Amino acid sequence: MSEFIGKALIVIGDATETVDTLYPFYRLQEANIQPVVIAPEKRLYQMVMHEVRPGWTITREWEGYQLQADLAFSEVNPDEYLGIFFSGGRAPEYIREDPDLISMTQWFFDNDKPIASVCHGVEIPARADRVKGRKMATVAKCQFDLEVCGGIYVNEPCVIDGNLVSGRTFHDNGHYLGPWIKMLEEAAAAKSA
Repeated sequence: MSEFIGKALIVIGDATETVDTLYPFYRLQEANIQPVVIAPEKRLYQMVMHEVRPGWTITREWEGYQLQADLAFSEVNPDEYLGIFFSGGRAPEYIREDPDLISMTQWFFDNDKPIASVCHGVEIPARADRVKGRKMATVAKCQFDLEVCGGIYVNEPCVIDGNLVSGRTFHDNGHYLGPWIKMLEEAAAAKSA
């Protein structure tokens, strides 16, 4: 395996959606970008499977795999990373008040770094006051969270607005993640030039 061309952050917490998280985790590795998992604390986190199933009108949840956080939010120096990914599931609702996560999120937006978000992940940049006037995809039930913070909801599998790439749910992984990884590769090339 060749050396990593750079590092990218994956934001998680307990009840992070498994497929939302593991697909980008492994795709980054395929692109020779080191995924660095960050969370409120450096420990093992319980992910979940999160989906509306036939006969249900709300999202059903059951345990998925576990994932170790490499760093706590407070330990991250954003300048060391090419970009950031906000995973979905219920975790964003609980971790979005973390002051270190908020300031880090603002830094990636303010420095025009590659950012990706899926499903409930939108709740973090929305809370960080960085979605005003930005077009984003998210799960339909988070449309309000986006719009009340000034964002523009787009119901498509891949929405690109400048440095920001987003998808609705893990069903869109094959659509939005490739463009984000391309941005990361371009950022790595620019950094090494």
